[in-house]
Amino acid sequence: MLRNDSALGTPEAAARTSLTTRILAVNIFALAMLAGGFFYLDSYRSQLIDARLEETATQVRLIAEAYSVTPPAGRPALLAKFGLLTDTRLRVYHYPDPGAPATGINVAFDSWSMSGRTYDLRDPSQEEWQKRVARFLDRSIDVIVAADRPPNYLEPHPDTLAAWPEALTALRERNIVTAVQRAPDRTPMIIAAIDVRGTRGSGNVLLSTENQRDITRIVRAERLRLGVVLLIVVLVSVSLSLFLARTIVRPLRRLALAAHHVRLGRAREVQVPRLPERRDEIGTLARALSDMSFAIRQRIDATEAFAADVTHELKNPLASLRSAVDSLGLVQDPGLQKQLIDVIRDDVGRLDRLITDIAEASRVDAELARARFESIDLGIMIEGLLTTREERGRNREVRVAFARPHRGTAVVFGDGSRLTRVVENLVENAVSFSPPAGLVQVAATRDGDDVVIRVEDEGPGVPPEAREAIFNRFHSDRPEGEQFGRHSGLGLAIAKAIVEGHNGTIIATDRDNAPTGARFVIRLPAWSR
Repeated sequence: MLRNDSALGTPEAAARTSLTTRILAVNIFALAMLAGGFFYLDSYRSQLIDARLEETATQVRLIAEAYSVTPPAGRPALLAKFGLLTDTRLRVYHYPDPGAPATGINVAFDSWSMSGRTYDLRDPSQEEWQKRVARFLDRSIDVIVAADRPPNYLEPHPDTLAAWPEALTALRERNIVTAVQRAPDRTPMIIAAIDVRGTRGSGNVLLSTENQRDITRIVRAERLRLGVVLLIVVLVSVSLSLFLARTIVRPLRRLALAAHHVRLGRAREVQVPRLPERRDEIGTLARALSDMSFAIRQRIDATEAFAADVTHELKNPLASLRSAVDSLGLVQDPGLQKQLIDVIRDDVGRLDRLITDIAEASRVDAELARARFESIDLGIMIEGLLTTREERGRNREVRVAFARPHRGTAVVFGDGSRLTRVVENLVENAVSFSPPAGLVQVAATRDGDDVVIRVEDEGPGVPPEAREAIFNRFHSDRPEGEQFGRHSGLGLAIAKAIVEGHNGTIIATDRDNAPTGARFVIRLPAWSR
């Protein structure tokens, strides 16, 4: 059952199965792996923050040690100096008793009161548009990579110990506590608190706050570099993908469209591009498809010619048969009726032979394509064939001589039954043209890489101008005196088709040093183990 696949040649089908999309998808997937570097940058930022937390913890411990050994009068100056050196804001909350309510403990000292501000908390709404765009990109990337979102940093009003959870934890656990929060402009704020307790239960909580804007700048700069590299790689990859798709997909589409037209029955009008400039696999495919299309055109032409020849050959015996049948009802003479019946019988026999040979000729190629080739010793095969002919008396008064080769010297690779049919046709043809008591000589010899079969007779020979035509279908040039219609003219055509199906050749020549007679020479590739 034929299936309508006309949609295969439509642009919609080409878009669904386009190699361009697949090439781009593969390359974009590789680029997506490169884009995974943004995840690494988020990890890199976390590592930077962790390192700053450890650095700040060490720094606050040192400040607390220095603060505890410094006389009370010199402590404000000490903290102001440390604040300037470390770009931090240092605050001290004095508590008389660890159990006192933290809400009533206000800030006792602020380094900014002596040294001035060491960082600024910027208002995003007051900054330039470039900064706002940069923060928008930061937020977008953070959402994509699912980055951790620290709590927002707000300056407490009023500034009491209770407003700082880190300070309360440090007071309760008597250990240093660090934390990360996010300033209004999305920059990290590192908070560290440590309890500096006195000998009588009272003490101070030292609180450090620092704006790590440089971490944002570092990560943003690395993202910019990675983004530029990624953009360049994307452009190069897409350009190369489109170039590759153009060099692959476009010729494949041309070939597919040509093949589609051939399938629709337009083989004669379709020229499959051979792409001679392509020396790669696509060029090889194009030339193979072009050769296949040419072979299909030849096969179509041969089929049509064969059909026309068959029609012509069938019309002659049918016309004779119809004439005899029509005349049979009008003739009363028994003698004439017997002659007409003989004509009818001969025409029916001729039609039977013709149809049998036509069927044989039409299935030669198909059977050769399905045949299982094997090594054939032509000497043994020909000897068996000639022995069978002799036993059945098919040689009539003609002598047939065979120069049998040594075993294993005339071996070919092919279908034994088909090769037997070739030799049978040639011997039958030679016997029919040979005079009474004539001699037909058959030989099979090895000649280099070929095995040569020769069949010679003593008949009238083949004129030079007819040595090509005798291999055409329905060409019949029979000897004088032979009854008309006994041969269909397909024997040599079938022999040639079988020989060419075995990658061999067959020709007709004159006999050497003989005035009459014909020689048929077959060359087949010798079989090598």
